[in-house]
Amino acid sequence: MSNLNNPRSRLVTWEDPSEIAKTADSLPGIEYLKLMISDKYTPPISKLLNFNLVQAGEGKAVFTIEPAEYHYNPGNVVHGGVAATILDAAMACAIHSLLPAKQFCTTIELKINYLRPIIISTGLLRGEGEVIHFGGRTAVVQGKLLDNDNKLYAYTTATFMILQTPNQ
Repeated sequence: MSNLNNPRSRLVTWEDPSEIAKTADSLPGIEYLKLMISDKYTPPISKLLNFNLVQAGEGKAVFTIEPAEYHYNPGNVVHGGVAATILDAAMACAIHSLLPAKQFCTTIELKINYLRPIIISTGLLRGEGEVIHFGGRTAVVQGKLLDNDNKLYAYTTATFMILQTPNQ
């Protein structure tokens, strides 16, 4: 039975993603990631789910997220899609850290193992992405979702395609 006497709400604001894309396209990947870490440019999905890029280096990237009630599914736990999104972002940014300007990557395959439920009391989680193979057209990466005690909540592997930005 729905509890309509105790509604919640959340306001989300974001910047124009086409403007963010223009900036991203003009910079080497690692430089753009540094702007994301400084919170100068934040993709709308990060605003919507409230997760942040906190670290990026050569072939590696780390996001953090604090589980919240608005991440919950009907089973009263954080929806698995939230974990998959954080890990997909971390893995993409790990690849992006190696890309020159005018290149980007996109997921073509992702496999995820969920190891334990995530709830609000789980606390801060970090999604770590690391490049395993970096080729001319594809990259293979792995991701881990860990808590502050390094307990593993989800593990992923993925393949990404590396593409040239289309002329605009």
